[in-house]
Order: sequence, then structure tokens, then C-alpha cells
Amino acid sequence: MSVIAVGLSHRSADLRVLERASVPADEAGKVLDELVRCGDVVEAALVTTCNRVEVYAVVQAFHGGLADIVHVLGRHSGLDTGELYEHLYVHYAEAAVGHLFAVAAGLDSMVVGESQILGQVRAAYGTAREAGTVGRTLHELIQRALRVGKRVHTETDLSRAGGSVVSEALADADARLGGLAGRRALLVGAGSMGSLAAAALRRAGIGEVVVVNRTERTGARLAEQLASQGVTASAAGLGELADRIATADVVVSCTGATGTVIDREAVGSRTEPLVICDLGLPRDVAAEVGELPNVTIIDLDSLQRRLAESPSGLDTRRATGIVAEEVRAYLATQRSAEVTPTVTALRRRAAEVVDAELLRLDSRLPEVDGRVRDELAQTVRRVVDKLLHTPTVRVKELASGPGGAGYADALRELFQLDPSLPAAISEAITELDGDDR
Repeated sequence: MSVIAVGLSHRSADLRVLERASVPADEAGKVLDELVRCGDVVEAALVTTCNRVEVYAVVQAFHGGLADIVHVLGRHSGLDTGELYEHLYVHYAEAAVGHLFAVAAGLDSMVVGESQILGQVRAAYGTAREAGTVGRTLHELIQRALRVGKRVHTETDLSRAGGSVVSEALADADARLGGLAGRRALLVGAGSMGSLAAAALRRAGIGEVVVVNRTERTGARLAEQLASQGVTASAAGLGELADRIATADVVVSCTGATGTVIDREAVGSRTEPLVICDLGLPRDVAAEVGELPNVTIIDLDSLQRRLAESPSGLDTRRATGIVAEEVRAYLATQRSAEVTPTVTALRRRAAEVVDAELLRLDSRLPEVDGRVRDELAQTVRRVVDKLLHTPTVRVKELASGPGGAGYADALRELFQLDPSLPAAISEAITELDGDDR
């Protein structure tokens, strides 16, 4: 079995396709369940952000696993298979590991170096754990990816050089309005993206923030947090949306809703400039709002066009080098681990041979003193252990290199090990690891 990554992002699809393929948080568990019910998908995790939808899965076969994943994504989005394949990218085995590590490091983000993706990968892992679709392989892979992301942020200045989709959108709004300091902002949505936007608005010196959220209590909590940091802030219900837009200079909308939240009627006519940052996926703002006089929409499409060229420089090269190094180390560890059940089976087989010979000795020489027998048994076991030590250590070292899987096969053949025994040991190890988690 191998890992496969199948997805769409700002690099492969436009916003229209990403909107249709996006998976709301409350539907992620259902999609994951559908995936692992497929014939070739054994484990699955789903990473969804404002500019990517990716499935990471452990599959029994490449073509079968890919077909299963595309079928589920197509059924969920309503996109036909042909259209999906036009925009999908697929990474398999080593390439899938490298892609996930690069994503966690922020190297594949629209804003290269943004650190928000690390929390989104962690959240994806939590959702998959809750859905019961993560096993040993994805558990180890995603945990390693999170460590890689942290290492990149610690050892380079990439995250400080980059911002986030939120900060870049507000930078554009600042330019359009001639500054955000002292302005009035309306924040629609109080989730994780809303919290980021609130923090960015505070840093920009915003004069007043009104938080509108479907659940007023959540909106009030975010408003109270801003107020405690010295920002004039209050909360309102969705029923007040139009009135609040009328008094705002900048609107940041990031609700995660499946339908339009802000339409032409809600905005109305404007005599003063209004900038709306639509960071929702699907979009929160109806397209015709952008046709209104004095209204500017900054959305993921416009941000993508501006940020199309990824930054280059020392920190990006350092981050790329760290990812490559971590991929090599991860794969070496995995290859070494794959031979462990065979080594264990060999030692078990040797112990069985020793026990059988000692029983044979007892039957032929029953008069041997017990202490002598014990000494003989220890001597035989020491000889066997010494004979096996070097080849078993060496085979693990060799297995960690490219093409190392063949060494386990060679051991099984040379010592005539039952092929089912290493598999049974591997399964037992997986179950124990699952209990530990």
C-alpha cells in the first residue's frame, strides 16, 4: 500500500471550480467515510482551505485508489470526471510525501510562507481522527508533516517574510482606501479566518469593528476580545447586515457558508468608497455587487492574480532544502520499518529451532544436570543471537536506502520464512500503535 495525494488548488483551478469542489466543515466527516468505504482506499484525510481541496489517502493500488477518490470528489461537487481531471494534480508515494511536507511548510500556499496552513493541516488530521479514517500510515505521515512545518518556521524567516491571504487582502484594501487607520470595518464571520482578520485589522489601526455572525454569541466573544485589546468593537446579528454595511468603509467576509451572504440589495447605493474583501469559499459576495458604483471587491481570484509569482530568495531555498531533507529521512525510516516484521519473524523462527533442539537434547540425555542444561541453553541462544545480530542490523541499514524493500524478500527466501508470519507481526504492531494513540 502507498500514499496518494489528489487535489485542486489555486495553482490548478480557478475559483469557480474550487468553489464547487470545496467541502464545508460539517460535511468533511461524511466525505471521509465515503472515501474509506471505497474498495481501494484504506485511510483518508481531507485538507480544505480557502484555496485548496486535497485528499491524502493510503491506497491498495494507484489506479483503483485514484478512481475511487475522483468518484467521491465528483459526486460531492457535481463536477463530471472529465472536468475534475482537467484541474486535479496527483502525487504518489514519495511525491505525495514531498507535496504534503511542502504544503505544511507554506511553500505551496498562495502567499508563500504563510503559517495558517499548519493549523489547517492539524485540523484536517483531527477531523480524520474523529471520523476514524486515519490509521498508522497517515498518522505518522501527518505528524511528521506538522513537525516539518514547525521546523521551517523556526529555522527560516519564511513565515515572517510572507503574510496570509487575510493580510494580503487587507493590504489591498488599505491601498484602495488610502489607509485603514481610523476606518470603520465590518467583519462577517467569526471563525478562524475571522479571528485572523480581526487581529490584522487591529494591527492596521482600525477605528471601529462590528462583528456579524450567524451565532451571535460567537460574534460577541470575538468583539469582546477586540475590545479588551483597545479596539472599539461590537457584535450584531445577520438581520442587521445591510444597516452595518451602510456605515462601513471595509467589509471582510469569511463565513464558510454554502450560499451568497452579501448581495446587491444588502450593499445598496454608495456615495463613499467601500472595499469588500471576500475570502469565503464558496464566495460570500454575489458577483453583481462588484458592478455597484464606489464598491471594490477583493476576492481570492484578484489575490491570486497579484500573487501569481512566488517569492524567491534565501529563505525559500532554505525551506525547500529542509523539506527535501525531511522527505529523505521519512522515507528511510519507513523503508527500515518495513523490514522490521521480517527481522522479528526470523528471530522468532531461530528461537523455535533452539527450543526444538533443546527438547530433543532432553529426550536423548534426560540425565543431564539441570544447571548444565541451563548453561547449554544459554550458550546456544548466545551463539544464535551473535550469528543473527550483524545480518539483522545490516539488513535494516540496507533497507533504509533506495530499493531496500528487496532485502526483506531476500531474508524470507533464504530462511524459508512463512510469508504470512511477517504480515501477521506487522498487523499486530499496527494494532498496538493504534491502541497507544
